[in-house]
Amino acid sequence: MRDYFYSLDARKYYNDLEKNQKDMFLAFKNFNSEVFEKTSRLSRKVKELIAIGVAHTTQCPYCIESHVKAAKNAGANDQEIAEAIFVAAALRAGGAFAHSTISMGVLKEMDSPLREI
Repeated sequence: MRDYFYSLDARKYYNDLEKNQKDMFLAFKNFNSEVFEKTSRLSRKVKELIAIGVAHTTQCPYCIESHVKAAKNAGANDQEIAEAIFVAAALRAGGAFAHSTISMGVLKEMDSPLREI
């Protein structure tokens, strides 16, 4: 991948994170490996497509790059990767749509003759 808002060389600081909390760092790495690399009910390809959707939701450029590469290596094609991205986009849009009820409720309350001033 080319340039990010987040510098790719910032990954060098993972070493500092590991140095300062080695047990937690290793626990995270082991957990991540257990989830993605262990044979389980979901194929690696499916796990990586889920990760692509989540990465686009959290908007982590490092996760997007690594999981797209991993998905491709696990056999996902470009159309499947694009579909995972659109699933994530639909969920984010759905969240905004669902939360619109808060705004509409506030407007209704403001229009109510019984509203407190």
